[in-house]
Amino acid sequence: MEKKKLNKTTKSNLITYGMVLAAYLIVQGMIAGNLLSNLMQGLLVPLCVYIILALSLNLTVGILGELSLGHAGFMCIGAFTSAAFTKATMDTFTNAGLRFFVALIIGAVCAGIFGFLIGIPVLRLKGDYLAIVTLAFGEIIKNIINVLYVGIDSNGIHFSMKDQMSLGMEPGGKMIISGAMGITGTPRQSTFTIGVILILVTLFVVLNLINSRDGRAIMAIRDNRIAAESIGIDITKYKLKAFAISAALAGIGGVLYAHNLATLTALPKNFGYNMSIMFLVFVVLGGIGNMRGSIIAAVILNLLPELLRGLSDYRMLFYAIVLIVMMLINWAPKAIEMRERLFSKIKKKEA
Repeated sequence: MEKKKLNKTTKSNLITYGMVLAAYLIVQGMIAGNLLSNLMQGLLVPLCVYIILALSLNLTVGILGELSLGHAGFMCIGAFTSAAFTKATMDTFTNAGLRFFVALIIGAVCAGIFGFLIGIPVLRLKGDYLAIVTLAFGEIIKNIINVLYVGIDSNGIHFSMKDQMSLGMEPGGKMIISGAMGITGTPRQSTFTIGVILILVTLFVVLNLINSRDGRAIMAIRDNRIAAESIGIDITKYKLKAFAISAALAGIGGVLYAHNLATLTALPKNFGYNMSIMFLVFVVLGGIGNMRGSIIAAVILNLLPELLRGLSDYRMLFYAIVLIVMMLINWAPKAIEMRERLFSKIKKKEA
């Protein structure tokens, strides 16, 4: 029985990986055949970013069972730490591919550390209180970066929260972060291929965690905290682990995002609470705890406004209808019952 269950889980995971690879090959074929417009090609990397963020948030919301609204803050940390490293080492670190890989590690580690540190006090809270505190964290990070000035010269790195002149750099010094102006001149190294690889890495981490002993402990905490604690599960340890991994994966999405822009700024539209809420919408509409659903929801909700651009007067109406339909399909009791019946009939035919 255990072997059969294991094989079923592995099969489901392979289908998810196969879905991503099939979509990648189809898109690459469309690009090669000039069937994809430049506008749509420009949306491919951001789409990969949103999928990574949706998957990582689903780990916190769906698997851990905690409502977090500060996910854009972790993305912001990953984006700015990686872009700052790239900007500072452009002249000395000549191997662009290796430099991007190191930036990826730095972005993930920094976001993960912040997730761990913030999780220590925050995860003691529950429900709305946790959501409010994580929302505040995201806004604080964004506002700090907007007043942060960082430069580098032969004497080392200089910090200031006042203005560029107060850094006291040598004449040949290089500005890394220029307050509200952000980071300019970062090489655009993010590609659709790299984005898909990072989606697969994120999926691998999340799915393996879910199906591991630690994952079962995390889900036990989600289902019944008191029962989990009574059988000796360390609540704090597993909560922090899930939260830190989720933050690190959000940092990876931030790195991909930062290296797709020539100028990176901490604006509300980039890293504000609306962005965090959008990631939560992907998770809820795709099905809480459903990784495959998060990918599909992120793709549909990002591409739909562009595909309906020709219907300028009605595209937001169609967008709203799709949101309602997806919500009904995923959450209406009758729809769930019909879906279960359909799957049971398919299984009987296969048997």
